[in-house]
Amino acid sequence: MAEDLNQLLKVRREKLAALQEAGKDPFVITKCDVTHHSLEIKDHFEEMEGKTVTVAGRMMFKRVMGKASFCNLRDLQGDIQAYVARDNIGEDDYKDFKKYDVGDIMAITGQVFKTKTGEISIHAEKVVLLSKSLQILPEKFHGLTDTDMRYRQRYVDLIMNPEVKDTFIKRSKVLRSIRNYLDDQGFMEVETPMLVQNAGGAAARPFETHFNALDEDLKLRISLELYLKRLIVGGMEKVYEIGRVFRNEGLDTRHNPEFTLMELYQAFTDYHGMMDLTENLYRYVAKEVTGSEVLQYGEHTMDLSKPFERITMVDAVKKYANIDFNEVADTEAAKALAKEHGIEFEERHEKGDILNLFFEEYVEEHLIQPTFVMDHPIEISPLTKKKPEDPNYVERFEFFMNGWEMANAYSELNDPIDQRARFEAQEKAFEAGDDEANHTDEDFLNALSIGMPPTGGIGFGIDRMVMMMTNSPAIRDVLLFPTMKSLDK
Repeated sequence: MAEDLNQLLKVRREKLAALQEAGKDPFVITKCDVTHHSLEIKDHFEEMEGKTVTVAGRMMFKRVMGKASFCNLRDLQGDIQAYVARDNIGEDDYKDFKKYDVGDIMAITGQVFKTKTGEISIHAEKVVLLSKSLQILPEKFHGLTDTDMRYRQRYVDLIMNPEVKDTFIKRSKVLRSIRNYLDDQGFMEVETPMLVQNAGGAAARPFETHFNALDEDLKLRISLELYLKRLIVGGMEKVYEIGRVFRNEGLDTRHNPEFTLMELYQAFTDYHGMMDLTENLYRYVAKEVTGSEVLQYGEHTMDLSKPFERITMVDAVKKYANIDFNEVADTEAAKALAKEHGIEFEERHEKGDILNLFFEEYVEEHLIQPTFVMDHPIEISPLTKKKPEDPNYVERFEFFMNGWEMANAYSELNDPIDQRARFEAQEKAFEAGDDEANHTDEDFLNALSIGMPPTGGIGFGIDRMVMMMTNSPAIRDVLLFPTMKSLDK
């Protein structure tokens, strides 16, 4: 089999050498004046019929029938058929055409017509080889059970599977829709550093690197939060950033070490304002990208047109685990409950941590319809305002759909004294073995000391949002080039 393949590859190289020898080297061509794309021609056939067009793309199919042939070109928008006859393009060019291979990139100029079978086609008057494919495309990529290969060679995946290309077109639409919505709401898009001295704003392990010019260790950011809040201090009342963040953690169907996060901050509002914004934004994006406010993901149908459910974490645990944490006296009682229910915890965990463990165990999987889970325990929320009526809990929500966390939002902590105390608690957690704890950021504390207005903030996982909008089962299906293990490992 390998020998056969090598022979076929050798033939392609020989064809290229023959073309080059005849002064027809495709690789010297620098441009092509494309006039139309396939879908444009098909969608506007009535006005295009009989007109001369130039299309360019990759040949995906060829059938030679003596003096005339048919081929299929695939461009950005889809496929279009071309009818190539010797009498129309000339004997020499037809001879060359017969030697072209599936995978070659070419331009075809000719008149738009409809075949006897009713297929919209181009009657070729000129065929130009623009690039010779020296590698052989898979017969049918669907036949490859090796998804690993699809992720590693995304360029082949995109050629062979139009639905994959469609996913990434939708991804682009998601990003554009978010920007359109936020820009209309008066938000300003900004960019903040990726290389940072202190990677804060989330519970995650950072990637570390070294900057030679300053002989200084730096980290890749794990969040966008602390810089965006500095901008709120600076008087930029509504800001957002869509950017890559990096977390030195595991790989699975929902996690990649680098992913796209969108964070926004708005002065003079709170987490209820963020809930309203999230609800409106999700509806808008779903409508723009899919044409509907009802999303189908796997076996679940999620209706975004109805008001999203809002429930506190305590009430959610009470609803699904039948345990009322308002009745749990202290940390010791919480730990005893955890042991009783077989929930693993660490010695350092407080009552609030254990409430969260119960939530993860008993509640998350049930949150299929859009749901805001509010009022988290203070222990797991180091950057959030306390609830004035109960300082053990904070003004925070996580947004869930399909049993997944899709967004995380706060009434942001703007008290510098409280913030310092929270950082100190995080440093102690780090010393006790929590390598995802935040470290004290003195410059950020200085910014807060200058004064930050009451602020609502939110972070959205863009990749998960795209998964939802495209019904994609794994995060790697919505990342053009996901992180993969080296083949030589």
